[in-house]
Amino acid sequence: MANVGHVALLLSLGLAAYASVATFLGAKQKLPELWKSGRHASWAVLAMTSIAVVALGYALLSHDFSIRYVAEHSNRDMPLFYTLTALWGGQAGSLLFWAWLLSLFSAIVLWQHRNDYPELMPLVASTLMAVESFFLIVLNFEANPFQQLSFLPADGQGLNPLLQNPGMVMHPPTLYAGFVGFTVPFAFAIAALASGRVGAGWIRLTRRWTLIAWLFLSLGILLGANWAYNELGWGGYWAWDPVENASFMPWLTGTAFLHSVMIQEHRGMLKVWNFILILLTFTLALFGTFLTRSGVIDSVHAFATSNIGTYFLAFIALVLLGTLALLYERWDDLKSDNTLDSMVSRESAFLLNNIVFVGAAFAVFCGTVYPVVSELVTGSKIVVGPPFFNRVEGPIFLVMVILMGVAPLLPWRRASREHLMRNFLVPLILSLVAGLLLTLLGTREVWAVVAFSVTFFVALTILIEYYRGTRAQIKRSGDNPVRALYTLVQKNRRRYGGYVIHLGVVLMAVGIVGSTFYRVESEATLAQGESMSVGNYLLQFDQFASYPTQNMQVHAATVTIYENGRYLGQVVPEKNLYIASSQPMTEVAIRTTAKEDLYVILAGWSNKGNNVTLKVFINPLVVWLWIGGAILILGTLVALWPDPREERVLARIRSRELAWETVR
Repeated sequence: MANVGHVALLLSLGLAAYASVATFLGAKQKLPELWKSGRHASWAVLAMTSIAVVALGYALLSHDFSIRYVAEHSNRDMPLFYTLTALWGGQAGSLLFWAWLLSLFSAIVLWQHRNDYPELMPLVASTLMAVESFFLIVLNFEANPFQQLSFLPADGQGLNPLLQNPGMVMHPPTLYAGFVGFTVPFAFAIAALASGRVGAGWIRLTRRWTLIAWLFLSLGILLGANWAYNELGWGGYWAWDPVENASFMPWLTGTAFLHSVMIQEHRGMLKVWNFILILLTFTLALFGTFLTRSGVIDSVHAFATSNIGTYFLAFIALVLLGTLALLYERWDDLKSDNTLDSMVSRESAFLLNNIVFVGAAFAVFCGTVYPVVSELVTGSKIVVGPPFFNRVEGPIFLVMVILMGVAPLLPWRRASREHLMRNFLVPLILSLVAGLLLTLLGTREVWAVVAFSVTFFVALTILIEYYRGTRAQIKRSGDNPVRALYTLVQKNRRRYGGYVIHLGVVLMAVGIVGSTFYRVESEATLAQGESMSVGNYLLQFDQFASYPTQNMQVHAATVTIYENGRYLGQVVPEKNLYIASSQPMTEVAIRTTAKEDLYVILAGWSNKGNNVTLKVFINPLVVWLWIGGAILILGTLVALWPDPREERVLARIRSRELAWETVR
């Protein structure tokens, strides 16, 4: 299998390089045969990378420990479930998975548009295959997953115990799919610049691909937060870890891009800005890969130190310089068709929204790289922790949420006083009343009151917009409310899917605010039969058990829970020791309600388990973070669903492109 994988990767590199050059020359010299040949080579790249993935998967399943990657990331005791997960559980395997995903996405894009957009598609293919070639160079010459050992170990080292969790089976692939997905709109942007077709056509062509990438990245971040909450045993879900930040930065700029392109579509403005945003998003995705795989930062998520960081930094520099050169060349073609008519308009609100998102990404970037820079300059690493990020990002995110409620309800060009009163007066008054009630009920955290009031305001604006649209649809058609709502969403999936996404963000914000400002923490060492009090809860230590399983030694404490004297049941927090690596892992016990999570950790034990140390958190409203995340994903799927009106727009773009080519 090692030889098959080696050959497949080498052939993939040759095919990708040929496809990139052939499609570029086919576009520049108007040689359709060369473009067709390069396109076929792109599809062959998918075949070769698929063979490499299958070869590595077979080596893992057959325990071929003569291959270094298999020996370092699997062993005979691992369940089949996690043996397959090892495919992307290490550095070389994850890069192979990335290259395969990119070849898959590229093949789909080139098949979808094989007969369309003759000005753009060869350049799109050339860009996609150039990026593919970079990853295949890294795989062939620096991080080859088929490198063989000079000896045959009796068994492997096993997968990192942190990755042996159901959440980590889906978290890395979805995150990679998000990173890789942004290559597609970036490729279209480069093709638009290189061909001079810098209107909104490339944006409309890639809107669905951008949403798909954003969907996967959002899902990956949510799954990662859930994994951290359930697996790492520290009581939280987001620690501003450098690798968490690496996925969050392209999400922020990608979100800004999704909002900004609407201004170009409707008003012909921000053309340069949109190219810069997709450039930032793509390069930040590359930068995130660099952070996780270069070893320059300390993180529970990061891989070991490697030389591939040099490759990534060089490629990122090449991408930035090349794209900026193209922007400079097309500068005169990128003038806006219109200017801002008023500061109180949808385009001005979206512009401010863009500035806030990019500002948030810049703050995260500075906090993430500052320890590395300080170490290079001063020789000592200064840690930038959660207090910095919370203090800087908290107010920024609050402004984001406010704009999320305001911007969609403003009209294009200019808002009248009557429009503002009709759309915002009632939600504003009710949100102020809600803040006053929270204060009267004993909420003393000023920022919490402000944040809850803002989320209430945004939720009201969304619900009122749905109510007005449904009422208008009932008047037009006479349908019942449920049917009218369905028809309303079906007629404008992009708009109302966006509202659902915003509602999901509001619920996530509720969970974040509640768990940030009102978390309770306590720790105690208990003998068997003793209890500890945390908030309204009483936790009694009943018994301790220690027993082996297939690949670990389990240590578990049974704890009975009472709330205000009422019996709630038992939880069993664990501390497990993986046999292959001797690495301890925490398995927390969580009791979830709509109000709060009771989060119990077995921190330690002594006297053969007759005494245990329990660490307990009460995390208010955390469940709304996960519910809001699920609603966000649902809203994205609604916005992604094919819209007949959008298909008609794309058909007109195809007709114009074909007419242009005929004239030329």
